[in-house]
Amino acid sequence: MSHQFTRDQRLLTSADFQRVFDNPLKSADSFFTVLAKKRLEGIDSRLGLAIAKKQLKRAVDRNRIKRLIRETFRQEPSLKAQAIDFIVMTRHSVRAKTNAELQHSLQQLFAQALSKLDQA
Repeated sequence: MSHQFTRDQRLLTSADFQRVFDNPLKSADSFFTVLAKKRLEGIDSRLGLAIAKKQLKRAVDRNRIKRLIRETFRQEPSLKAQAIDFIVMTRHSVRAKTNAELQHSLQQLFAQALSKLDQA
């Protein structure tokens, strides 16, 4: 079993991102905002990252957060076999927190997004 974050699990084109940005379901806390939208085709969830330089000035901070988001997404069992596109955006307060706190926050936001999609 491969543990890589493959190309099939990523939002790649601006059209993919724009489709999610147009009328998404939103879950947010003080660290992240997660936008979600169901897809008509495909069987796996995909992830897009919108990490603003304005929020995290240093590249090392942006890269740490991107790695953490990808790893949390990849390991989340509830996202398997669901045709949903996610975009994760950060807030400034994310830099001061530990990886464990941020991972817990992301897991809750993904769960909230899934429950909102199920209700919609």
